[in-house]
Amino acid sequence: QVQLVESGGGLVQAGGSLRLSCVASGGTFSSYAMAWFRQAPGKDREFVATITRSGGTTIFADTVKGRFTISRDNAKNTLYLQMNSLKPEDTAVYYCAKSKDGSGSSDGNNYDYWGQGAQVTVSS
Repeated sequence: QVQLVESGGGLVQAGGSLRLSCVASGGTFSSYAMAWFRQAPGKDREFVATITRSGGTTIFADTVKGRFTISRDNAKNTLYLQMNSLKPEDTAVYYCAKSKDGSGSSDGNNYDYWGQGAQVTVSS
């Protein structure tokens, strides 16, 4: 049973930065791709970024490309999301997710374990 625990959310002004972390336990972290998704109030969950199991390939949603960076430390079983130049429209609950395999995907159906979420609020 895999457990994912996010941290690092909070309140920040527009233009600011935050870094989210997601610590995984109960599995072989280096064996699977990971991703971040987010869900704003009243909206569907949306893909943010994904990273392959080795960390060699990353994919970003167009809405965050150039502003967010996804990375992982397999020795620490930890996934990161560095968010810069934050905008009010980035306000959402951010979830980390474990892929069913080693390749990244923007499709939430390819992920079988999810964290509890971290609230990110960006004020204007």
